[in-house]
Amino acid sequence: MSRPFAGRARSASFSPLGLVVLRHYGGGNDGGKALIQYLAAAPGHIRFADLGLHPEIFSIGFFTLRWYSLAYISGIVLGWWYLLKLLAQPGAPMAKRHADDLVFYATLGIILGGRLGYVIFYAPEMFLHPLMILKLWDGGMSFHGGVIGTSLGIILFARKHRLDWLRIHDFVACCVPFGLFFGRLANFVNGELWGKPSDVPWAIVFPRTVPFPLVDPARHPSQLYEAGLEGLLLFAILWFAFWRTKARYDPGKLVGLFLTGYGLARFTVEFFREPDSQLRAFAEATGLHMGQWLCVPMIAGGVFLIATSARRRRRVEPFAGTESVA
Repeated sequence: MSRPFAGRARSASFSPLGLVVLRHYGGGNDGGKALIQYLAAAPGHIRFADLGLHPEIFSIGFFTLRWYSLAYISGIVLGWWYLLKLLAQPGAPMAKRHADDLVFYATLGIILGGRLGYVIFYAPEMFLHPLMILKLWDGGMSFHGGVIGTSLGIILFARKHRLDWLRIHDFVACCVPFGLFFGRLANFVNGELWGKPSDVPWAIVFPRTVPFPLVDPARHPSQLYEAGLEGLLLFAILWFAFWRTKARYDPGKLVGLFLTGYGLARFTVEFFREPDSQLRAFAEATGLHMGQWLCVPMIAGGVFLIATSARRRRRVEPFAGTESVA
């Protein structure tokens, strides 16, 4: 088994003293030079242990409520609430009475798709031990898998009620950033999915990120970067497109904005984030993380939906309101 953090090309290596040696490749005949920076023990860096955060909110007997579980619940509840607000506007693709049924299909898609996506994309060895797939409490969910699962759920829901599945996707896409925001905050509270070593003033020293006896370096809080970009910024973009433009009357435009916005945000943040330990060799061999490769088709699909949305524009008979919207 390969040792974590060993031999990253053009990256950082660790010394037993807790120093991080960054190899900078220069031009000319010198072939580059080594620069030693005190990332682990640099004064002023925030230590995660000092923040007083813990993955568990409380535990009573055999029941334990975790922040990650609360993040999922909060994202679904707020998404459902916001969806009702969107459905109250003219041109809605379905009535409010459909929302509860849709939330059931979407939640099922999130859980099943997210878990199976993680196993397929990040941990295929779990297929050799099927019972491990059912242990959701041990963690391991893929957002890209969740997107696929949710999309399949929406399609099944739309066929059942004879509704336009693409326009439903548009409205649901506007609600997803809630879950993304809370989910990334939960990742931060769990002290997981941290970023690469860095000496920026806001870098955080997460515990147990390198093998003993090496000293943990300060790292990018990439979870918070993703919460800001995938959650707050993406919500703002979709909010503006829905409430200040007529994008909801161009089927596919809103979900296209979501796919493109999320894909670009995730692709960018991955440059500041450590790859999953089991896929480190894959990242070094391909030059990109698995998350970045999965974002490529998302971005391409999103751009296509935006570019072709105008031709799908048509007269819409709204469930909410009394006037037809052209």
